[in-house]
Amino acid sequence: MTSDTNDMLRRLKAALPRRWFADNTPLLDGLLTGLASTWVWLYQALAYTKRQTRLGTATDQFLDLISDDFLGTALPRRTAEPDAAFRTRISRELLRERNTRSAIASALGDLTGRAPTIFEPARPTDTGCYNGPLGYGVAGGWGSLLLPFQCFVTAYRPSGSGIAYVAGYGQPTGSYGGGALQYASLSMLTGEIVDADITNAIAHVMPVSTIAWTRILN
Repeated sequence: MTSDTNDMLRRLKAALPRRWFADNTPLLDGLLTGLASTWVWLYQALAYTKRQTRLGTATDQFLDLISDDFLGTALPRRTAEPDAAFRTRISRELLRERNTRSAIASALGDLTGRAPTIFEPARPTDTGCYNGPLGYGVAGGWGSLLLPFQCFVTAYRPSGSGIAYVAGYGQPTGSYGGGALQYASLSMLTGEIVDADITNAIAHVMPVSTIAWTRILN
């Protein structure tokens, strides 16, 4: 296989004059195998280094460095979060829409998996109007032009907990040797979402000089 010890040994021997050595060269092979092992390590190190220069292929602590370089402290790796999940979050954050109503909905949807409720008191579509969506206690809300550049956001914490598609201990949906039951590891968890994560997600996409009055529900 390319870049393994045998390949490197073959390459080294190919660089030597053929007439200098017999067909069977165990001593020479032993000497060159030591050199070949060093070249294998070097080749793997170069290949690893090349992968770390791009977000799509970076791994390990280099993903954390990429997040720090582009996003500062805004997007740390979650507890036991695997590289693939962290890479996806970095990619979304780099290209995330900002400064709009849909930016808030997108940020919270990606974080919690649940769509928030957003109400702008100066927006007729939210408050209701004549010939529009309006019904006391059914649709619309009290509007006000005294609250410019402000909105009310109801965010929802992630529903459920644990590992997707795996039954918890004592649950009837799991059974030994069948059902949705298996040994779990920390690599299967992506870390807990706390309320501070939700408020930070909103703050990072809000325009300057605006206010998002926020409440967080289950």
